[in-house]
Amino acid sequence: MSLLTTLLLTVNETLTAGNAIIAVSLLLFNLTRNLNNRVAKSSAIVLACVAVAYVADAFISLEPDNSAHEIASRLQWIGIAFIPAAMVHLSDALLATTGLPSRGRRKRGIRILYLVGAVFLLTAAFSDSLIAVVAAQESVSIQAGAAFLVYLLYFLLANGFAFFNVQRARKRCLTQSSARRMAYLQIAFLTPAIGIFPYSVLLMPGDEFSLFGLLVINTANVIIILMLFFLSYPLYFFGSDKPDRLVKRQLLDFLLRGPATGLIALAVVNFTTQASRILSLPGDAFTPPAVVAAVLLWQWFVSLALPYFEKFFIYRDEDEQQITQLQTLNDRVLTQTDLSQLIMATTEAICDYLRIDKAFVFSLDDAQAELVSAVGALNSDEDKLLKENDWIQRIAQLRLEQPGASHLEWDSFALVPLYSSRTRGNGTDALTIGALGLLNTEAQLGDELKAPGGYLQAYVNRLETSLDDMRLQAEMYNLLEGLLPQFQMTRSRAVQVEYRQSDALPPPVDALPDRNELFEQVRAALRHYWGGSGITQSNMIMLRCVQSKMQNGDESPVKALRNLLEEAIDSLKPAGERKMMSPEWTLYNILQLRFLENRKVREVARRMSMSEADLYRKQRIAILAVTDLILNQEKALRDQRAKVVR
Repeated sequence: MSLLTTLLLTVNETLTAGNAIIAVSLLLFNLTRNLNNRVAKSSAIVLACVAVAYVADAFISLEPDNSAHEIASRLQWIGIAFIPAAMVHLSDALLATTGLPSRGRRKRGIRILYLVGAVFLLTAAFSDSLIAVVAAQESVSIQAGAAFLVYLLYFLLANGFAFFNVQRARKRCLTQSSARRMAYLQIAFLTPAIGIFPYSVLLMPGDEFSLFGLLVINTANVIIILMLFFLSYPLYFFGSDKPDRLVKRQLLDFLLRGPATGLIALAVVNFTTQASRILSLPGDAFTPPAVVAAVLLWQWFVSLALPYFEKFFIYRDEDEQQITQLQTLNDRVLTQTDLSQLIMATTEAICDYLRIDKAFVFSLDDAQAELVSAVGALNSDEDKLLKENDWIQRIAQLRLEQPGASHLEWDSFALVPLYSSRTRGNGTDALTIGALGLLNTEAQLGDELKAPGGYLQAYVNRLETSLDDMRLQAEMYNLLEGLLPQFQMTRSRAVQVEYRQSDALPPPVDALPDRNELFEQVRAALRHYWGGSGITQSNMIMLRCVQSKMQNGDESPVKALRNLLEEAIDSLKPAGERKMMSPEWTLYNILQLRFLENRKVREVARRMSMSEADLYRKQRIAILAVTDLILNQEKALRDQRAKVVR
């Protein structure tokens, strides 16, 4: 066998396995999406057919014995036999998204096509009338049987009808963007069917291994790989409730880190094996480090190049500065847990520097103290500080009353005030946002506390910055939580408009709100119960149950909404005496303490003897219970109005 033929065989093995990798990867990616959508379900069937065919083809390329080769060739027809029906199924789903659902005829036709595909599969598996196995050199070859012409006719008619359906769907798209996506889809639509068509059965035995046959097969495989990638782009927009930008970004990241990585690793394995044979090197020893190096280098390249790919493929029409801000937002914004860990690490560093075994940091907000971090056993001291609030006023006025004072003596601790750098500079009127408590039993910290430029001051500055960021980001999270649930146009509703779905028309004016959307609005309103955009700008104000309270009591919208929430919470209150530890009182106690009394999570968790994680989990259940109560009340009012109208 010539060197060129050997190289083409290696390329064929790589591309065949690459098609299998891509088909399986796209199928897995499809399965993570909304399978309640018809397009997503039908495209998953198409990808499953492609995956089965190429996995069997990849197995055959490993040169198994003749019996295994024959079994794999016949099993390959699971995908080949059903792909025409799956293509028609997908085209029907696409046509239905544009407002032309099947009235029964297309559905019956699809079922008949699947039955025909099952007949072809059984014929290929248990007889030689569709495909026949013949000897070819040292292997076997699959040749067309007498019934293959019938399958060819079935294949051409079904795929032609599928392509015609997509053409009808493209013409029915209303917007320019939806028509563009449908046009992209139409270009690559027949790729799965064309890619797994059994061309080898039309060749003479052994011709598929000739130089010309390998060139044709490899060229076709390259085109199929590119077209599968191209097909995945428009296909994943259908049925997605996420913005176009996010879908593009997720797909790009998945393709680069998933299928592309698999293709590179596979190519390195195949080509290093062949290269080691030519160079007389031990291939088994050379291949593993080569694969590891290739994968690491590729991941390093993706990490560096992905922002530029996103900028070119996704954000091309947007402002460059805005793109940079979006890409760096994840790195610059820290969660409350991140900042708490940073404050804890700084507190521990202070203890190591000062050689003390007890220290703590409190944050101050609205004359209330909350423990952020503590080193050493401070349970009793913490409770004392939480109960005795007079020190808060003293430390808040320390800079005004004692301009030269650096700390406040309290019990056996020195309390160092922490100031905000964002409120009127660093002058005497700067806001006190917290306090650092240091064990000072023998007053050994006096010199260190008075040194303005010492190491301790650097740690104090870091604590002030961390607390400042914690307050600012808490405000940002509260603002987002209050505003996001109020957006009325979601991606799923935009899709209904773009593709004119007759089976998913916009809800009528008197339709009940979506349960998930109402849950987000209830949660935002409870979080902002005592003020904030979550309740003042809530869409819940438009509910009939809120409007009726405004009409009956002449109340303001916000007050009426507060009363509705309070009544819903009271309805969860069990009969009898209130108990903090009773399971029957759990939901009511969480809602009452967290929102109506506006207590901190840590305080509520301590009072109810549960972890914060458990508290958050049960809090979600409690809010969902309030949501269902409001939803039922709204449904009753709407039903009552409908009866009056009739």
